[in-house]
Amino acid sequence: MRIYTLAVLCMLLPFGIIAQDLPASMTPQEKIEYPNYLLNASKPSSASAITTPPSSPVRTMAEWEELHGVLITWAQFQVMLKDIVKASKEEGKVYIVTNNPSSVVNYLNVYNIDTVNVEFVVTSYNSVWSRDYGPWSAYTNDVDTLITVDWIYNRPRPSDDQIPVTMSNLLGTPLYETTAAPWDLIHTGGNFMTDGMGTGFSSKLLLNENPSKTEAVIDTIMKKFMGIDRYIKMDNLPYDVIHHIDMHMKLLDEETILMGEYPLGISDGPQIEANLQYVLSNFNSAFGTPYKVIRIPMPPDATGRYPSNGGNYWTHTNASFVNKTILVPIYGGPSDTTAIRIFQEALPGYNVVGIDSRPSIPSLGAIHCIMKEIGTDDPLLIVHQSLEDTYDDVNPYNVVAEIKHRSGILNADLYFRTDTAQAYNSVSMTNVGSNDWSAQIPAQVAGKKVDYYITAEANSGKTQVRPIVAPDGYFDFNVLQLTSIDEHLASSEFNVGNIFPNPASAITCIPVSFSDNVQFSLDLYDISGRFIKNIFSNMSGTGDQKYFIDASQLSSGVYSLHYRTDSQSEQSKLVIR
Repeated sequence: MRIYTLAVLCMLLPFGIIAQDLPASMTPQEKIEYPNYLLNASKPSSASAITTPPSSPVRTMAEWEELHGVLITWAQFQVMLKDIVKASKEEGKVYIVTNNPSSVVNYLNVYNIDTVNVEFVVTSYNSVWSRDYGPWSAYTNDVDTLITVDWIYNRPRPSDDQIPVTMSNLLGTPLYETTAAPWDLIHTGGNFMTDGMGTGFSSKLLLNENPSKTEAVIDTIMKKFMGIDRYIKMDNLPYDVIHHIDMHMKLLDEETILMGEYPLGISDGPQIEANLQYVLSNFNSAFGTPYKVIRIPMPPDATGRYPSNGGNYWTHTNASFVNKTILVPIYGGPSDTTAIRIFQEALPGYNVVGIDSRPSIPSLGAIHCIMKEIGTDDPLLIVHQSLEDTYDDVNPYNVVAEIKHRSGILNADLYFRTDTAQAYNSVSMTNVGSNDWSAQIPAQVAGKKVDYYITAEANSGKTQVRPIVAPDGYFDFNVLQLTSIDEHLASSEFNVGNIFPNPASAITCIPVSFSDNVQFSLDLYDISGRFIKNIFSNMSGTGDQKYFIDASQLSSGVYSLHYRTDSQSEQSKLVIR
């Protein structure tokens, strides 16, 4: 246990709202105070704060990446906070903001929770909602220097708004703030998610709270300070008072959205579905492929009511990653078992811990709302799009990952198995250009399920695995059974043949066989999901067709080919030397 005391604690207490049991929303008194608060908030919060964007490109980390620890504020809902401490300190450091460490220690002792891996941050605060006002971890040049990013908090709670400054000082990170014109921005943590690859999600609350700025200006601020180059904004929900997206959705990885689901026509269900369909119709994942969607129930509260009838906003999506553990809000109702199962199936190998969130949910928040992740200062980034099920039992399966560390990558390995009773087999991965590494899993007979994961070692000796829970958790795909190729073709508009040569360095042939004359497009993306070029877009013709690209005109690396008709989409990898 360590105690970090902010020297100006006593100086700060006379200003603003004294710590109390504040809801996630604004109180009536706070609505009156808010305009004056913004006048004071729109200036640097400390002498060390930098109010211009970083000079290097920035990447804001995803929540499933490696964490140094988490931050909580010891205010109300202590029965929940102690459960967060108990689970989180097994995965990383737990920073507890408090003005009375001994009382916290005594409370934890009652539940036989020690303070190993716990550090107390003695400073003033206004509320428990650390997600909304806490520090954001980002990296210059993707994996280089850890920086702290802080917005203007959208609540008149000045002590809360100072906590990112305190944490930046404690961690020794540069502090970048969106507090001074023209870079000033009001925002809140529960209304922001990112995939770690430059895509951000928010509700349009962000636009409402920055009325003097155009959407383009807001996007520029987020690009410059947080590396968000594609910012998806969805309509506010009618019954979610705070309009925070973490109350009804969660990103589980770069291409998977966990979305809350009400019974048909109930409460915020219609707007949630409309927002989801807007995203699916207008945006692909960072890999250039459609998002995968997992549904999870949005249950009625203990009185049987939904928010549209005055019920509490019970939600299971308000969950938090802490390295190999994910904390999930539960409520003592029948949907708890379903929610835990959905998380276990979606995130194999993770320690899924349910935490009773009935104390906090009447105040409009659950687990994710009262804790904030802090990224490692030495990230080894592994980005990989999981292989899809396939009918191919002849050709090897190409596994590609983007792997980065500030010292460079010494080696990477692919581990795979087809029998859970047997050990994993390993294959060395090859650097095929830039930060892309590749290896192949041998072809498997139809009916096999393949589990696999990736390991990497940096030149510094730092190691990492993906998924982060490997080998207990893993990526997987199935080799599907076919009675005949004709049967597969009969159920599909097209079938992708083997690209040759692959790897390629000159003219390359891409064969596709069509069962009908359909509108067809063929596009090339790089491994990060950036569009490179359109190869074909027209009526396909029937039977065997061949498309060509000149690989000599492209940089070496791993690319993804995307084949699309109105009713079918496929992809394949192309390696260029």
